[in-house]
Amino acid sequence: MKKLAPLAVVLCAACATTPSSVETNEPDAALNALVEEYFEAQLELSPLFATAIGDSRYDERLDDSTSPGYREKSLAVERAFLDRARLVDVVKLSPGSRLTYEIFASEREHQLAGQKFPEELMPVNQMGSLPMELAVFGSGSGPQPFATARDYDRFLKRAREFPRWVDGAIALMRAGMARGITMPRASMAKVVPQLRGVFAADPKDSIFWGPVEHLPPEIPADERQRITDDYRKAFGAEILPAYARLADFIERDYLPAARTTFGWSDLPDGQAWYRWRVRGATTLDLPADEIHQVGLSEVARIRTEMNGVRERVGFKGDLDAFFTFLENDPQFYFANDAELLGAYRDVKKRIDGLLPKLFADFPKADYEIRPVEAFRAASAAGGSYQAPSADGKRSGIFYINTFNLKAQPKFGMETLSLHEASPGHHFQISIQQELTDLPRFRRFNGYTSYVEGWALYAESIGKELGVFTDPYQWYGRLSDEMLRAMRLVVDTGLHSKGWTREQAIKYMLDNSSMAESDVTAEVERYMVIPGQALGYKLGQLRITALRAKAEAALGDKFDVREFHGQVLRDGSLPMDVLTAKLDRWIEAKRPPRAVK
Repeated sequence: MKKLAPLAVVLCAACATTPSSVETNEPDAALNALVEEYFEAQLELSPLFATAIGDSRYDERLDDSTSPGYREKSLAVERAFLDRARLVDVVKLSPGSRLTYEIFASEREHQLAGQKFPEELMPVNQMGSLPMELAVFGSGSGPQPFATARDYDRFLKRAREFPRWVDGAIALMRAGMARGITMPRASMAKVVPQLRGVFAADPKDSIFWGPVEHLPPEIPADERQRITDDYRKAFGAEILPAYARLADFIERDYLPAARTTFGWSDLPDGQAWYRWRVRGATTLDLPADEIHQVGLSEVARIRTEMNGVRERVGFKGDLDAFFTFLENDPQFYFANDAELLGAYRDVKKRIDGLLPKLFADFPKADYEIRPVEAFRAASAAGGSYQAPSADGKRSGIFYINTFNLKAQPKFGMETLSLHEASPGHHFQISIQQELTDLPRFRRFNGYTSYVEGWALYAESIGKELGVFTDPYQWYGRLSDEMLRAMRLVVDTGLHSKGWTREQAIKYMLDNSSMAESDVTAEVERYMVIPGQALGYKLGQLRITALRAKAEAALGDKFDVREFHGQVLRDGSLPMDVLTAKLDRWIEAKRPPRAVK
């Protein structure tokens, strides 16, 4: 969890740092109580997250993340809980609780190590921020419930907090402008049309009107009229004008002052800041130069495999000509949105039938396939996943971006489905949420290197599972793997080697058949979320290496379904913790050595 806490939570945590609760309970119970208390604090300070996991206690509240002093208060919470955790008798913890302790303490330490980096001064970017998140929640198709009159009233109360959030965000961005701490101008220019796309002069024309159009008939007629009037007035006079105000500020004031450079190293103490972000995203202590070299090596290997596909399908030109052929030939692209979505639903059915071959653990929740909402499609990724509610009442969602059909080639379907849905994100995240014996701190936690590393690993076992029988679909797998390998090169290039946006775009175009619009969106993503894109390939390489180690050590005793269960059954773990856990499993399974 990387959220911030309100004053009430800080005061409570500060008052609770006495050792009495720890000394009077068994260590396991004391630790579980502590992490549960921490998780409750996170739900209170991040009410949108609470709603997203199906906890409706805070459905009327909006995150307070742009209020003055919010960051300082949150760091006080991190410090207080870390101090309390250190009072637990670690030696007496059970193995499962020892994992919880190691994860919890490491996270708190990492958050406190980042206190010198003023990330709060950049509260908005084109890849994801509260204004866009609120629009998804208020669309009627997101996590926010709209079943009763009370549900409608609670969301309206939440949305009416948005103008306050906007005022705080503008104040923070002005402070960042004064200190030379801004997002790159090239990426922030994409935020303006996003915000303008949410704004509408008439609330009936906005995305927020969706729930009003579909008011449940169970709500009495007079209540439906009241809700309609309340929504029209509040969105017309307060909420939608706040979107316009934020867009005006960014366009007129922020963009002219935003930096024209692209990497984090151009910010104050930027190299150290980037190293901190890399450690958080990868849970590995690897220098940027080493990551860069791993990326270059992987790009070279994958190019060789792509060349093999080119030869197998009988294409006569070189690899660059093959890229051009794949990018431009109409046979590889869908004619319309409905055809694209229908094809993905067919892939879902086929993969679902193959999963028992490699897996013994299955999530209870299903997932559905939806197009990305129009208002955010221009800057959204090609595919993404939204987890189900913890109680399973709301299915997971595999979003397909239909904005640019040329960015959704047919040969990418199998690998994207494996990654975003099953056995990738949907599989792993749903299983984790369903581990009710774990403290909630671990059920709803996530590490990029584990979550994305697992999803990329899920792609890598596609042939073993029974897909990728078509060489073009296998090329799609290589194309997606190439993307993740190029990320190692480009992310470190931008943030530690002084690469420009144009240099990064050219590198990716030269080494893939990706559409230029897709490449541009990728590079601009790395510019504003440094380090995050490194977790995919580095996590997959670690999981793959752990499997190879288990196979070599266990021989005939190795069961791939058991291995996958071992990776999944404790939820998301830092890579060092996962490695230690699997080493213990291997040792326990290893045949006893003969005594000479």
